[in-house]
Amino acid sequence: MAMSMGAAKRGKPRIRPPKKIGPDTSIKDTWAKLATAIREIQNHNASKLSFEEHYRYAYNLVLFKHGDQLYSGVQTLIVQHLDRLAEEKIVPTFPRSGGTRGAGKLGGGAEAIERATEGDRFLKAVKGVWEDHTGSMRKLKDVLKYMDKVHAPTANVPPVYELGLSLFLTHIIRQPTIHTHLISTLLSQVQLEREGFTITRSTVRECIDILLRLHVPEREGGASVYQQDFEPEFLRRSGEWYEYEAGEELAKSDASLYLSNVSRRLAEEHDRTIHYLSPSTLPHLQSLLISSLLTPHLSTILNMPGSGLVQMVDKDRYGDLKRLYALFGKVPADEGVGALKKAVAVDIDVRGKAVNAGTADVDPALQDTTTPPAKPKSTPPLTLALQWVHAILLLFDKYTLILSSSFSSSLALQSTINSSFQNVINAHPRAPEFLSLYIDETLKKGKGAKGVGGAAKGVTEEEVEEAKEKTIRIFRFLTDKDKFERYYKNHLARRLLSGKSVGGDAEQEMVGRLKKEVGFQFTHRLEGMFTDMRLSDEAANIFGNDPRYNIPFTLHVSVLTSSNWPPSTLLSLPLTFPPPLLPALEHYQTFYDSRHSGRRLTWQGLLGSADLKVRTRKGQWEVNLSTMGMVVLLAFADLKPGDILSYDELKAQTSLPDAELARTLQSLACGKHRLLVKHPKGREVERDNTFEFNEAFSSPLARIKILQISSASASASTSSAGAGGGGVGAGGQVENAQEREETERQIEEERKHQVEACIVRIMKDRKTMRHNDLVSEVAHQLAKRFVAGVPMIKKRIEGLIDREYLERTEDMGSYRYLA
Repeated sequence: MAMSMGAAKRGKPRIRPPKKIGPDTSIKDTWAKLATAIREIQNHNASKLSFEEHYRYAYNLVLFKHGDQLYSGVQTLIVQHLDRLAEEKIVPTFPRSGGTRGAGKLGGGAEAIERATEGDRFLKAVKGVWEDHTGSMRKLKDVLKYMDKVHAPTANVPPVYELGLSLFLTHIIRQPTIHTHLISTLLSQVQLEREGFTITRSTVRECIDILLRLHVPEREGGASVYQQDFEPEFLRRSGEWYEYEAGEELAKSDASLYLSNVSRRLAEEHDRTIHYLSPSTLPHLQSLLISSLLTPHLSTILNMPGSGLVQMVDKDRYGDLKRLYALFGKVPADEGVGALKKAVAVDIDVRGKAVNAGTADVDPALQDTTTPPAKPKSTPPLTLALQWVHAILLLFDKYTLILSSSFSSSLALQSTINSSFQNVINAHPRAPEFLSLYIDETLKKGKGAKGVGGAAKGVTEEEVEEAKEKTIRIFRFLTDKDKFERYYKNHLARRLLSGKSVGGDAEQEMVGRLKKEVGFQFTHRLEGMFTDMRLSDEAANIFGNDPRYNIPFTLHVSVLTSSNWPPSTLLSLPLTFPPPLLPALEHYQTFYDSRHSGRRLTWQGLLGSADLKVRTRKGQWEVNLSTMGMVVLLAFADLKPGDILSYDELKAQTSLPDAELARTLQSLACGKHRLLVKHPKGREVERDNTFEFNEAFSSPLARIKILQISSASASASTSSAGAGGGGVGAGGQVENAQEREETERQIEEERKHQVEACIVRIMKDRKTMRHNDLVSEVAHQLAKRFVAGVPMIKKRIEGLIDREYLERTEDMGSYRYLA
């Protein structure tokens, strides 16, 4: 009692040091007691043990310099325990169905299910032994804490828990037989899941975690067992499997199904990696899939018969094309996108050649000489021209939609598409002419325009805007923009002078778009044409309201500034106007002279139109026809019914050249509305033909229009020899061979002047310049109008040297500008 009180007075109880090992407490006895406790811990009987007692045993052994014996004894006990667990728990669960085989499926349903079951049992055994071992090691770590703190650092050995992990690696994971079964079973489980069978993912995940937790010795690199032993074999087997699957799928699938399978496999492997593999494996696995399923088969996929790129484009399979682009984009070094670009270029080229070949009868240069000629087509050239533009636009629109919806607006593919369309469009020698005809057909049939007989042939404002936008799309691809300018100017002149234009706002807006694309120099003459028409309208209004010029009909004169209008509008055509018109023309001449001094009017009979009231015994009609048609028709005004005029008499009265007279007579006597009767009947006008006014003419329409036969249509006539260029007089038709040859000649002459002007402009600014630099700069500056070839530029340089605008320098490699 006194001792107890004394202890209370002293406060906290004093911790007595452990008893020293003496004669009564031998090292052997101490280790035996500790070893017995360790075995009890390993056998899960730790609850009856005293932690303090066994901690003291380990403490004493270390304290009295027996740490080596303690460490060695613990190691031996751990090894014995692991060996026993392996023999009792793991070996009996070895799968009997064998390891994974080479590339190919593992087997049928029953065999696969058996493999999955046996594999799962074996992996659970490994996992159970791991949990058993690590649980024991955590308890041992607490008991041997003093050894870990004092002895392990001094002896340069790992702490007991790390020792346990190392021994587990050596005696379980890397035990040769267990190691073989473990890696093989893990691979087998993955393969079974790839083939559609169900596995226990959590078990695989736990075994993979063991491999990630354990690391090989530093002398082997110190990597995890997962990285060292499992991952390389996993990737090798995966590559073999996917190479095998690629061959199988390509043999039985179409391109769409194959690409879907590749996408599915990529998603599955991503999911697999997230759930039970290491995230570090994902990039290697994805790269392996791409190299196995895609890289070697790019061309095969793109060119699969009946399902490749061509068919995807044909059938508007935007989803398949999107998947194709996404997967090919994963192939490294742009190899996949490069293959897609090449295939797209080939497809556009093939389709473009087919479109161009559709107009081969308009331009024989486009005919395919490798195939027998087809039967002659009866489609009119203008229709073929418009069909060509529509076909090009449809193809371009198709690929534009594919680019945005399937190719993610890829700049690389956009460049390929644009380049391919540029090649296709410029491969057609008449692309500039056809494009101008396309917009001409729209702008001359605009809202409110009237067709033959007054029938509405208008298009909506939205359609006009769409046509203008599409014209600009193709215009951007043209390399010969100067040719388009020439044709557009001719067609615009015809629309303006014949009153067929959709309207000034729409016309000027179109010119504004062209100006935005290529600059003021391209459009300033077109804008001058609008100015002439505006001033002519103002003058006509003043003239018509001036009482000094009282004439019995309405006269509207379009005064054209020669520098603004195409040469075809300025041809000096001999034409004798009938007497009823002469006073009106004289009045306008007087009116014009009073407003403009020093200017001279030249009447152009090739242009313009007239509205006449025509009476026959069947009634009266309002007839719209060309100025030449009016002059010819008025020659019959004072004749009696049945009187005839010969071809030569009409030529003498009108002074029209043979070509224009033949075209006009064909229009009046051989067209839909025959106001003249030709003798003898027939489509061609001959010099010995005679003509009379058709008193029997009748039409259900109150207002009719006589269309002027184009020079192309009249060229077969004997009297049409020497017909001039189409231009305005061609009525918006495709040029014939003779007209086109003349157009090409004139364009070539204009280009010579433009090249020379460009050279002088550059040299005037630079003073001296090397030959290659000058050629390159000239080609660059003229690229917006046409492609100036090196031979043309060199020839123009020589011409300028001859005319002393330039001279060669002493080294002969440069030029000097002469002021």
